[in-house]
Amino acid sequence: MRKASVLIDRNFALGRTDPRLFGAFIEHLGRGVYGGIYEPGHPTADANGFRKDVLALVKELGPTLVRYPGGNFVSAYNWEDGVGPVGSRPARLDLAWSSTEPNRFGTNEFVDWCRAADVSPMMAVNLGTRGGDAAGNLVEYCNHPGGTAWSELRRKHGWETPHKIKLWCLGNEMDGQWQIGQKSAAAYGAAAREAAKMMRRVDPSIELAACGSSSRNMPTFGQWEATVLEYTFDHVDYISIHTYLENFRKDTASFLASSDLMDKFIDEVIALADAVAAKRHSDKRLMLSFDEWNVWYRTCRSEAGAAEDGWPIAPPILEEIYTMEDALAFGGACISLLNHADRVKVACIAQLVNVIAPIMTETGGGAWRQTIFFPFAHMSRFARGRVLRTLTESDAYDAPHYNSGGPQEHNFTTQNVAYLKIAAIAEDGGGLSLFLINRDLKKEMEVTFDLRSFGRLALKEKLELRHDDLNATNTKHAPGRVAPTSLEVASLDGRLLKATLKPASWNVIHLTTP
Repeated sequence: MRKASVLIDRNFALGRTDPRLFGAFIEHLGRGVYGGIYEPGHPTADANGFRKDVLALVKELGPTLVRYPGGNFVSAYNWEDGVGPVGSRPARLDLAWSSTEPNRFGTNEFVDWCRAADVSPMMAVNLGTRGGDAAGNLVEYCNHPGGTAWSELRRKHGWETPHKIKLWCLGNEMDGQWQIGQKSAAAYGAAAREAAKMMRRVDPSIELAACGSSSRNMPTFGQWEATVLEYTFDHVDYISIHTYLENFRKDTASFLASSDLMDKFIDEVIALADAVAAKRHSDKRLMLSFDEWNVWYRTCRSEAGAAEDGWPIAPPILEEIYTMEDALAFGGACISLLNHADRVKVACIAQLVNVIAPIMTETGGGAWRQTIFFPFAHMSRFARGRVLRTLTESDAYDAPHYNSGGPQEHNFTTQNVAYLKIAAIAEDGGGLSLFLINRDLKKEMEVTFDLRSFGRLALKEKLELRHDDLNATNTKHAPGRVAPTSLEVASLDGRLLKATLKPASWNVIHLTTP
């Protein structure tokens, strides 16, 4: 058995988790919308066509924010196609995903769905084929009370009061060659700056995120951020950051280490943003919007953009089936986000339903939780408060295929990957939540926590997610094969907490004041 020790002081905080850190993402892609959140005629559908079985799982998952409508889709999207009487909306070819978009679900339906799901909307604007004029019009349509052409059109469409959408993305992954309307950093920076000016003049209260690099592996990473922020620094609140963890080499130990590259990526983007601030002698500190993150690799090469039989509506593409192994890597990403709560204020798991998602559905049938559902639900439930610094002593290992970022493979060898990955959250009421991964694939780990600064605590909940088969999945036929159970060995003796973590396990320990 391995041993590890952790010293935590409730007075030494990294930062506070913003509620929007627990966000998600819905794109017009595959069955994310049609057959996912929206399916008129489904046995559980409400009057708006929203699947109530999916809504129930979304509420259990606990996202606080949902980004929409893309993603790659938004870069050729005319938002006007998705408003007004449904029967009069045009069908369009979706060039991003080689599909047909019927536009039966659009901006107003999305806002209504957000209200039904009790989440806040985050809207992206098209800066691929369009510009600031269309973006400003969309803000006016959504947020202006009335008395103007676009706001009165919203009211005519049946939404009397404004939507008051506060968080907006200035395009999506504009550095990528796969993006409709790809731009150089300078061209995008200029377009984003002008769009930001127009959008803010319509509604000065909105917050804006500029596109950062699509991944750490992009050849333009670093230079892209520096150039884009030279144009947009004074006009935006966030720089976006995207990462997908992968295991192309089928090396589990390296895969579980890949979330540590999220930590490095975040630190690098912070440094790049602060360098721009320093050059401007500015006290402003841009925050990060990590508005796409997940495990994704099995379907990202073979299915992306492929539609061999014409231009289908809502084809089943990018439907990644997640394993127990994936849940562990995913949990590591959760911990990375928490440990950067001082600067990462927005984050969106990509995506929410069916498409690289924690929730799967059968069109016309049931819905179930994938393995990655549980770490996210635990994070959203227990990680509200101040993220604390942890002084950790743990054995470590080497990872020969150390990589993250998506389909571009740039493998490196790294040393000293700690077997124990941890985040600690202090609740305002005095409680403490611990998120723990034992990355050792064979050995148990006894962890001793020194909680001398916390006063009296009581062990409230102790949860474990693991399976003897790291390839185990949840399916419609076996929806509960991988699910949390009670952590067997955890005890509190005064200010000393001890827990035994099983090999390859995700664990949550929640303590409260008695």
